[in-house]
Parts: sequence; structure tokens; C-alpha cells
Amino acid sequence: MSLGLSPYDGNGVLELNPSLVFPILEMLLGGTGRSSVSIQRDITEIEQRLLDGLFRIILQDLREAWKAVTNVDFTIESMETEPQLLHLLAPNEAVVSIGIEVRIGETVGMMNIALPSIVIKMMRQKFDQQWSVRKTHASETEQARVLRVLRQATLTLEARLEGPTLTIEDLLELREGHVLVFDLPVNRPVELTINGARKFTAHVVTAGKKRACQVEAARPLPTQGSTSDEPRSGS
Repeated sequence: MSLGLSPYDGNGVLELNPSLVFPILEMLLGGTGRSSVSIQRDITEIEQRLLDGLFRIILQDLREAWKAVTNVDFTIESMETEPQLLHLLAPNEAVVSIGIEVRIGETVGMMNIALPSIVIKMMRQKFDQQWSVRKTHASETEQARVLRVLRQATLTLEARLEGPTLTIEDLLELREGHVLVFDLPVNRPVELTINGARKFTAHVVTAGKKRACQVEAARPLPTQGSTSDEPRSGS
């Protein structure tokens, strides 16, 4: 099938694999499309009319998909059951081909769309503009969608009371009943880490019969290029 690409010059091609034609027609006429019988014949004029309606729906979806980049009016210019009869492009002209696998019951076939590469090149500036807008200005809807996804993520929360260092020699001497003196004030805040990164400072409190941490402050976010929560001294 030859496609018009108004307002751009040139033509595209949409090809539906013959193995898909009759299962699609069966579904359009109320069947399941799952028949495994292979039909080898040309389609009738009535069947062609049914396919025309299907192709117009496909082209409408193409128009909507391309609106995000530019307005392209995909239209049917001619249809052929023998692809070799469509002389639209020079043999050496480059094209952009898109193949879509379609499965109907046990039947699998391809729907192919080909567009002249010169048309895609003419749209290049519009692609760049759309990419720039999407990259720099995320819509509120997109931000809300990402937030909904992130809300389901799980994180590991740990409370750490950092004490003095211990030598390997002292570690090897530890036995049951030994007491380690941390020599830290009881009111000293502890660090709350999220997936290993320090995010909050807190104090140990009692919640019923359990110990808990009361968040008191959030640690500032690391500066760009920093890979550690701790400041580094120069050599």
C-alpha cells in the first residue's frame, strides 16, 4: 500500500504479511481468527473493503503517534496485492524500515512500514526540539508517574552509634563476658542511614517496650561530584 506523507514530499509503504490477511478478515466478520487452515487465493472486492477500514484505523493511529513530533497526514494513495508493482522509490534510495510482529492465534506475521530517509532527515530539527523540551522540562504528569513508581520501592534503614576504633589484637582477645566501653555520652545523636548513605541524625527514645529513633535533622545533600558523606582532606 502506497502512503501519502503530506505536507512532506515522497511516499511511504505499508505492507501486511499475507499470512495475516485472512485471520484478520475472519475476526472482522465475527470469528476468532484462530483457524490454522492456510488459504491460498486472492482477496475479493468485499474483503478489500473490509481491509480498507482496518488500514484507515492504522493510519489514524500513526497520525496520533507522530503528533508529538510533527503533523503528518498519512493517507492511502494506492493498494496492490503484488508489492513488486509499487514503483515508489529508486532502487538506490535509502529508506527507514519499521517491522512490527503481529500474532493472531497460532498465526504470526509482520506488518512493515517504510519511509524515505530524506523525509526523516527533514524532520530532524523537530526531533531535536522535542528531545530538548522533554529533557529539560518534565511535565507534572510525568513527575507524578515517576513518583508513583518510586513509592513502591523498598529501602534499608539503619541506626548507627559510632564508637571508638578497635585493634585486631584486642578483637582477637575478646571473650564471652568482656565489656566494651564506648565512652560516648548517652545523649549523643546517632546516624540514620538509608541504603548505606547518611541521611538523618536522631536520638534514641523509648516507644512502649521498644527502642526507637526520633529524627531530629536531615543531613545536607552531598555536593555535585562528591562520592562520600565524609569530607576529604587534601594531601
